[in-house]
Amino acid sequence: MTDKNDDHDLSDRKFYPAEEEQKFYEAGPKSTPQTEHPAYKLAFQDRDFLLREELRPVRFQLELLKPEMLLDEAGVGSTLVMYGSARIPSPEAAEELVANAPEDGKQVAKNLAAKAKYYQEAYTLAKMVSEKAIVENGKRQFVVTSGGGPSIMEAANRGASEAGAESIGLNIILPHEQAPNSYVTPYLSLNFHYFALRKMHFLLRARAVAVFPGGFGTFDEFFELLTLIQTGKMKRIPIVLFGKDFWTRVVNFEAIADEGTISHKDLELIHWAETAEDAWAHIAEFYELER
Repeated sequence: MTDKNDDHDLSDRKFYPAEEEQKFYEAGPKSTPQTEHPAYKLAFQDRDFLLREELRPVRFQLELLKPEMLLDEAGVGSTLVMYGSARIPSPEAAEELVANAPEDGKQVAKNLAAKAKYYQEAYTLAKMVSEKAIVENGKRQFVVTSGGGPSIMEAANRGASEAGAESIGLNIILPHEQAPNSYVTPYLSLNFHYFALRKMHFLLRARAVAVFPGGFGTFDEFFELLTLIQTGKMKRIPIVLFGKDFWTRVVNFEAIADEGTISHKDLELIHWAETAEDAWAHIAEFYELER
């Protein structure tokens, strides 16, 4: 019995895939006025076309779809997201930061150096959770995810890496140079143009979020998460806030509730922690997991 010709296979696709169409295009004539004109380019190969203002909705869709597909293919079921400053030094770099600071910046350097303990706690939490290697329904759970940058973000990816686990970095294009830290798993190092899409991907798979002292970016991510849960747009997940002294000094949560613009019950969304062990105990209790 001879093999059935593909042309007569009912299950065979009848349109060529884009990769093959691209080869047809590349094999075609190269130097006519028509083929040299940008209008002749295939739309999906035309960078100038894709970057047009009218194509913004398409770029939104692509930036939503690409990370979702890659994380699905990587078997990521859920994530432990870790937010925090890009400026807090590691414990080993804290002393040098203070020593090299100009005189008028000494106090700021000392303030940052005093928070180096949170770099260590972020590292410890990421390492601890990664070592547990929790798998459910064939998917990896609590995969450590950071913003992909330095400081607290580096600590998170570093902890996972040194536990022998993969971790995710969701980087963002900024006017100043921002490169992924070296501990992010390369094929899980994702890059974004739109902050909104990046924040969406932080939370699509999040099953717990640890928030460390930080600046505007950390505040933005943290308060958006609180808002999503408070308004019922997102189901409740553990939100662990590290550094009560820092947070209660820069944000008077009780005063907001006393003013009536939130309820005191809303403050129950936050769990305070100072150590990685405290944080994991709360997460494990929430999901009824072994500690």
